[in-house]
Amino acid sequence: MLQRSLESGWGVLISGAVVAALVFNGLTFGEWRLLMASAMVTTIGMLFHRRLRHFMLLPSCIALASGIALLALSLGMLTER
Repeated sequence: MLQRSLESGWGVLISGAVVAALVFNGLTFGEWRLLMASAMVTTIGMLFHRRLRHFMLLPSCIALASGIALLALSLGMLTER
């Protein structure tokens, strides 16, 4: 029972760690948008695949966390002006 409740938690933790590592690399806005778009397309592709459907949370959380990081970066740039 506990293993079932942790399955989605690992997807969020792994994808959050990936995005946190990418934040420190200093990606441009265009690269962030490309990352978000590719994660969304990957999520759609995984939705229709029989075996990969169970891991669909990984790219969707990467897309969500990338959007949040992009929003934080753009708000930070607005306050500097």
